[in-house]
Amino acid sequence: GEMAPVTMAGMTTTTAPSTGVISADHIASLRAELDGDAAYRLARNAVTKVGADEAALNRDVVSSTDWSFSTWLDDWPVTNQKKSGRCWMFAALNLFRAGVMKRLNVKKFEFSQNYTLFWDKFERSNWFLECIIDTASKELDDRYVAFLLDYPLDDGGQWNMFVNLVRRHGLVPKDMMPESQSSSNTARMNAVCKGFLRRFARDLRIAIADGASVDEARSLKDTQLATIWRVLCTHLGEPPTSFIWQYNDKDRGFHREGEMTPVQFAERYVDLPLSDFVCLVHDPRPEHPFGKTYTVEYLGNIVGGEQVVYLNVDMDTMKRAAIDTLEDGEPVWFGCDVGKQFQRQVGLWDAELLDFDGLYGVAEGLNKPDRLHYHHTAMTHAMLFTGVDVLDGSPRRWRVENSWGDEGVGRKGFQTMNDSWFDEYVFEIAAHRSRLSDTLQTAVAEKPIVLPPWDPMGALARTMC
Repeated sequence: GEMAPVTMAGMTTTTAPSTGVISADHIASLRAELDGDAAYRLARNAVTKVGADEAALNRDVVSSTDWSFSTWLDDWPVTNQKKSGRCWMFAALNLFRAGVMKRLNVKKFEFSQNYTLFWDKFERSNWFLECIIDTASKELDDRYVAFLLDYPLDDGGQWNMFVNLVRRHGLVPKDMMPESQSSSNTARMNAVCKGFLRRFARDLRIAIADGASVDEARSLKDTQLATIWRVLCTHLGEPPTSFIWQYNDKDRGFHREGEMTPVQFAERYVDLPLSDFVCLVHDPRPEHPFGKTYTVEYLGNIVGGEQVVYLNVDMDTMKRAAIDTLEDGEPVWFGCDVGKQFQRQVGLWDAELLDFDGLYGVAEGLNKPDRLHYHHTAMTHAMLFTGVDVLDGSPRRWRVENSWGDEGVGRKGFQTMNDSWFDEYVFEIAAHRSRLSDTLQTAVAEKPIVLPPWDPMGALARTMC
């Protein structure tokens, strides 16, 4: 007779083998294929003992990379974002502090990263709720709505989002709003805020479905934001409205600048022209031509702030802008896929650093556009270039200031990136518009092409690194 059907997860099948099922013969062939494979046995022995990264580490790359640079800017200690995804604001604040330390004649200085975190969380909560109001007519399982609900308040961000924070809320020295437990370990605070924001999203959607106008929805939103303010103040402390700024320089000279607001402090001590910066990205997917501007839908943090806009350029243009900036004495903010081909303790990135092809006997087979298309790469971390080694006009390696502290990370928190890695895994830099050709400067002003919220070009704003 016929075999009885078996129902599993809503699917009806039989116990007989069917197309797509892994057969016992297939498994037996896989076992047989490895029998007598000496390279496999060596790889297995190494990986099971020390792990894949150590077993695959290319000693030739490590031993052939030195730590000298034709341009080397930093002589200061690194910062530490600890258990938070604030890399983008740490890297930007580190860029700004380089000029402050020189101007004030001090060896150490940090802006408060807790202060910028507070305002980003509060403003981004408002941004999220405005997006919920904007999409209230869409079904709950619409992909846009689902995406917003998945990422209501992550730690990541983009250069333009940082500029928005500085322009609206200014900056303060670290002593004026020091780190708290939650700024250094954001998981619990984020979970609490996300819980409230998703509940508020429900309430806003219900109110609008019941006939509430946009103005009425925003009135409800204002009461919801009072809860977010309370939670953030509980976890991070209240941001100062003004403070007395004084300091000792490295020669122990005393300076008192008087009382000022955070906006006044930023205007006085951020001497880089924020309006001149543009984000250059290298997105080699063929459907995204170079010389065009792009934005990502629903990517932002401050309602009424400047839009996140990228100018897509070829790799040579990006590198030349970075080299020229460094050689003029200014560090460079950049975004990358930090975890690929990387050894944390050695502090080294190289496209061939980890020989996984040799370890497994199989080539990965994905180039940079493929990795973007098939979700195998994205911007996951922002850092600062503080040096570059140039030979005959071409870069050989780059010096990187990270924000992971100075223990167990390269050489006191600074790391080296060989230029091969830049090609494959660097995606973005913040550069002065004036360093671009006339054609590209014109392109920056064009209306950007809109990418969907889930495009990898928006990943830095929703990634923890």
